[in-house]
Amino acid sequence: MRSGILDLDRFDQAILDILGEDGRISITELARRIGLSKSPTQARLRRLEEVGAIRGYRAILDPIRLGLDHVAFVEVKLTDTREEALAAFNAAVARVPEIEQAHLIAGNFDYLLKVRTHDMPSYRRVLAEKISTLPFISGTSTYVAMQAVKEDGLADVT
Repeated sequence: MRSGILDLDRFDQAILDILGEDGRISITELARRIGLSKSPTQARLRRLEEVGAIRGYRAILDPIRLGLDHVAFVEVKLTDTREEALAAFNAAVARVPEIEQAHLIAGNFDYLLKVRTHDMPSYRRVLAEKISTLPFISGTSTYVAMQAVKEDGLADVT
């Protein structure tokens, strides 16, 4: 391992590629697909989990079918960008369930938030009652997504 980056051989990479597509695959089928027996495949899988290459397993939910088809991206400017202010902002963002992603940005604004709600009125409530009350906010700009072309690494082919 160099500078926090893992050295992966072709078997490790194959395991990660296959699990990235199907996290529910059986160990027997995984072993068959990578060309190893079950025991070494299990050992490699355990090692990949232990070193943090695999952080967990989860179901990928369809937000559209769950009625969460309104996506807005919000540029956030802060009044203070010292470490304490960033930490307070980060902690507050983590408590807002409608914020799916938050990224500290190098550019003309400080953060880019991805916010998912049911509809525009729901978004306006989240903006007014939650986002605008986050610590150190000096201003926001909202961009509403018209269509998700690729999300969670998956292209929308419909």
